[in-house]
Amino acid sequence: MDNLTHSLVGWALAETGLKRRTRKGLAACVLAANMPDIDVFFGWSPWAPLAMHRGFTHGLVGGVLLMPPVLALLLWLFDRWQVRRGTVFPSGLAMHFGWLLTLCYLGALTHPLLDMQNVYAIQLLSPMSARWFHSDGLFIISPWLLAMLGAGICASRRRAKRGRRGVGRPAGLALAGVVGFIALNIGLSALAWRAPSVGELHAAPDRIFASPEPLAFWRRDVIWRQDGRIAFGRYDPLRGVFTLVEHSAPVADNMADPLAVKAASATPEAVKFLAWSQLPMARIERHGCTATVTFTDARYSGTFVRRNFNFPVEVPAGCPAR
Repeated sequence: MDNLTHSLVGWALAETGLKRRTRKGLAACVLAANMPDIDVFFGWSPWAPLAMHRGFTHGLVGGVLLMPPVLALLLWLFDRWQVRRGTVFPSGLAMHFGWLLTLCYLGALTHPLLDMQNVYAIQLLSPMSARWFHSDGLFIISPWLLAMLGAGICASRRRAKRGRRGVGRPAGLALAGVVGFIALNIGLSALAWRAPSVGELHAAPDRIFASPEPLAFWRRDVIWRQDGRIAFGRYDPLRGVFTLVEHSAPVADNMADPLAVKAASATPEAVKFLAWSQLPMARIERHGCTATVTFTDARYSGTFVRRNFNFPVEVPAGCPAR
């Protein structure tokens, strides 16, 4: 998910009353909710689980277990530095490291739970496993979530400013609405996953994704792979709960072509791209004695995003006989 959504989830958690448990409570919730995305600064790392975006820092070990204590310690040290400088804290709250650590864990847990909802997926069990997990419950930027969270936070802050009771109730209701919205969308994606197997297609995909639209959240772009071929379809429960409303003829992914096999291990960058790609396809163009193999991912085959999700590799192709 986008970092604005992550921040609002952490902020909403804090507004339920948790930020009053300790000094730096709001900072702990918001920063922890964004913390796993620190991996974007480590693409150079020789350790693959850290270099992979949504790898180690998004998993149960790195992101949920190990990183929250680091953040809590940094916030505590910053607070100690402020105290030594004689800073006056308007909130009047005391510092409770136990609560600070708890809030860091709560905020950090929300990050992989949200990121697992879109088709980019996460390596939840990294570094023990490179398997990708996804539920396809949300578009990567959901205006519905932003609206719910923003309304809940604003309402809670207005109540606090006016000294009314139940200050944290609107934020809590917003978070409950978010959970309900995600559950509904996971159910819709589960129906979309089954749709290619129903009706005339009788498909048996070995991998399938159902990408929601940002506004019409009930609709899905369905992409699946079967026997080395990629197919696309559209799912709309308002037009058919159990079947696709349209679909394309399958096309070969070309990943078994000898030139694609050679290109797949030709460079470390190609290996890394294919480790991330979950529905890889290869476009092969011959130029005399060489060939350009361009790897793409079928999840991102649209006109506007394709150029950001492809990787070309040049390999020897053997000179044609004269």
